[in-house]
Amino acid sequence: MGHRIAVTVNGTVREAEVEPRLLLVHFLREVLGLTGTHIGCDTTNCGACTVLLDGRAVKSCTIFAVQADGRAVMTVEGLARDGQLHPIQEAFHRQHGLQCGFCTPGMMMAAYALLQRLPDPTEEQIRWGIAGNLCRCTGYVNIVAAIKDAAEKLRTGPAAVGGRS
Repeated sequence: MGHRIAVTVNGTVREAEVEPRLLLVHFLREVLGLTGTHIGCDTTNCGACTVLLDGRAVKSCTIFAVQADGRAVMTVEGLARDGQLHPIQEAFHRQHGLQCGFCTPGMMMAAYALLQRLPDPTEEQIRWGIAGNLCRCTGYVNIVAAIKDAAEKLRTGPAAVGGRS
């Protein structure tokens, strides 16, 4: 027997009937077709499935979709607006923080959550901020550089003036 849920995903209310044990990551990917959120381990170790739940970074492979009922979820698809990449996405591209790309959506969402809390993080704070996300390519140097770059752009660039976060 399914449960009817309504979840605001990237600003849009999405309703569906789901099985009680359906994981949030499967709801996002298979029910809503938002495949930007990756499945890496199913055991909360890798962070590839990181999304924001009510503004807080969570690993969607360990949360049931029914637990998101009535709440707001932001996925990597929610970063870009009006065809424009978010400063975090631009910085990952500019600083070569993408590597193979498998961890990238989770890294970007962890970075987004970090920069919401700490707009001017130190390198150590960035490394702690992404500590729950694994890069199998060991590209942490470029990922950290990308997050520093994004932090500066968000603080000083046109996005800061326009209120984009």
